[in-house]
Amino acid sequence: MDSTAFLENLKAMLWYSGQIVHVEQIPPRESRLGELGPPLSESLNASLEEQGIHSLYSHQVEAITACRMGHNIAVSTAAASGKSLCYNIPVLESLLRDPTSRALYLFPTKALAQDQLRSLESIIPKGSRIKVDVFDGDTPFESRADIKRGSQVVISNPDMLHLGILPNHRSWYRFFRGLRYVIVDEAHVYRGIFGSHVANIIRRLARLAYKYGASPQYICCSATIANPREHSENLVGLPFTLIKDDGSPYGGKDFVIWNPPLIDANSGKRYSTNSETALILRELVLNKIRNLTFVRSRRLAELIFVYVQNQIKAINPELSSQIAPYRGTYLPEDRRQLEHDLFEGRIIALVTTNAMELGVDVGDLAATLLSGYPGSLSSIWQQAGRSGRRGERSLSILVAKDNPLDQYIARHPDALFGKSHENARISIINPYILKPHLLCAAYEAPLTQKDKDRFGYKFEDAIHELLLDGYLKLRSGKWYLSPNVSYPADSFGIRSSSSTTYSLVEFDSGILLETIDEPSVFHQLYPGAVYLHQGQSYLVMDLDLESASVYVKEKEVEYFTEAKDFTDTRIIDTLMSRKADKSIVYWGEVEVSNTVVGFKRKAHFTENVLSEELIDLPIQVFNTMALWFDIPNDITQQMLKDKVDFAGGLHALEHAAIGMLPLFAMCDRNDIGGLSTILHPDTGSPQIFIHDGYLGGVGISEYGYKEVEKLWRATLDLISLCLCESGCPSCIQSPKCGNNNEPLDKSVAISILEGLIH
Repeated sequence: MDSTAFLENLKAMLWYSGQIVHVEQIPPRESRLGELGPPLSESLNASLEEQGIHSLYSHQVEAITACRMGHNIAVSTAAASGKSLCYNIPVLESLLRDPTSRALYLFPTKALAQDQLRSLESIIPKGSRIKVDVFDGDTPFESRADIKRGSQVVISNPDMLHLGILPNHRSWYRFFRGLRYVIVDEAHVYRGIFGSHVANIIRRLARLAYKYGASPQYICCSATIANPREHSENLVGLPFTLIKDDGSPYGGKDFVIWNPPLIDANSGKRYSTNSETALILRELVLNKIRNLTFVRSRRLAELIFVYVQNQIKAINPELSSQIAPYRGTYLPEDRRQLEHDLFEGRIIALVTTNAMELGVDVGDLAATLLSGYPGSLSSIWQQAGRSGRRGERSLSILVAKDNPLDQYIARHPDALFGKSHENARISIINPYILKPHLLCAAYEAPLTQKDKDRFGYKFEDAIHELLLDGYLKLRSGKWYLSPNVSYPADSFGIRSSSSTTYSLVEFDSGILLETIDEPSVFHQLYPGAVYLHQGQSYLVMDLDLESASVYVKEKEVEYFTEAKDFTDTRIIDTLMSRKADKSIVYWGEVEVSNTVVGFKRKAHFTENVLSEELIDLPIQVFNTMALWFDIPNDITQQMLKDKVDFAGGLHALEHAAIGMLPLFAMCDRNDIGGLSTILHPDTGSPQIFIHDGYLGGVGISEYGYKEVEKLWRATLDLISLCLCESGCPSCIQSPKCGNNNEPLDKSVAISILEGLIH
């Protein structure tokens, strides 16, 4: 596509008023090739050439060579750089040399697994009879026994490995006995709660492989992150060799930062990101520019799809059928059909959550549209990298949201284009994650003292607690699962901090629409909430806590709903403290209680508040990790003397700092929470807390503790440079604030920060 011509077309629209605030012209890059020594076998080389692969990039040669030397490797190169050959070639070489060897491929999504199945099968040499199968929740039961007995490559996901393969390892003994390679693709996705679970699952896998006499090599592939080798070693628990010098070609990209215009300069309020995204998407579709549009929530995927489709239908009815929504909670057959239609060109535009962020080959896309900063630099480049995968120049547009982080990036493009990527964080010692996995491991084979080296230094503490609770029994120096524990893998999920899953049920017909984790239920599916499913709006009629069911009725409404909650934080244990500028900063364990107390009805696109209601839901209480810091006494005394809104200043600082932390730690704004108070009962002084939003913590607040001075300076820059008079969504207001953003005081927040730093 001609990016310049399309952008000029946008500028000519009547509704354009200077929204393009920055265009980064990313230059193209020539490929750098390498040569393997010794070369590939004739059959494998011929198979690659049939697919148009006549040479290998330098990083692919480096990766294959390291695998041949027996190394575990971490490959961290750009999207569409051919990372799959870095593991497919070593695996095929192993299988061609020894048909009894086996390989396990782990992908975070079923869509990616299906895509990589096609990719691997296309390069298997003719006549080799290598058997490759997908084994996940969609695999027919009648096929499973055959896969266990005879598949040489099994493509799966961590969920199925945890729930279906490891607990039933005896029926997989041939596979485990020959396990030669374990592939962990899209490793950057395995961070936070999910990554912490996956790290323990891989350790369970490794101990069973050892039990059957295998010692597999691990290949981890990742998008660009700051710590790919460290992250791979944390996930697997073994040393890794890093491959990061990308030799693939790149067609270049025009990357646009688009900031919705101000409605009122004094208030700082801007036009809706959703409506701006919809306007751009409409023009992309009308110009028949194939694209993916990424949004931050399932609701927005449906909302923007409906809005744009209706507009296009009035202009060009034929094109209106070539746009569709997509999200991971759709039924498998619906997702597969959408992916196929996009690949085949029957769909011009797909409005999607981050479910399409990963490396599924969706064909020749010319543009990507990102509605809001997706939470990390790695995610933004993954999403932008979905366009231009055929080596041609492409376009990406980031539409900034009206929040602190997005507005900071709009004013400081170097934070996006000149900043190193974030570190991926997991916590393998989180006791709330470690203990259930130790029960799973004991079910699979009795635990011994040797497992301490595999599961980390918290192993003995966790074992002691499980013994006291009666979940484990010690016999002959080994820990066995207690008889009253049946199938521990079935008692918790690995993608959420909750083990409870709710069913979304159509009220009149009883049809199951989808399943949702418990934390999302309390914040999205309370009685009176509006929920979007496949473009249709549903009104929540009843939330049945006992049966874990939500009953909804289809209903067209002109508004959406947003939960209001209340949070309290109590200190359990201070684990670290240090001097930071003029303050003392702490890190430790806290108890957080959260209650959804009401909700707002907001008009579509304008986001004007139409009404508010109170609701009564159970309190959710969990222990997690947090950083908190003192407000120096001289600042406190001056605030009291001047009789300013001290509480409003602390509250504003808390909001802005939470909004800025994802710029430093690889997390989403919803992964963290906080509290501010002029008198905390546990300290007897003013305090600001920022906590991990997950049971036991996942390392986000610990990183914030270490980098708090940088966080303060970026927060001060954000607030002081905002054009509003008294505070706005771009600096100190939060859409998630349970107190309706009251009280807030911008000037006092600036004074507190200046006092902390100077």
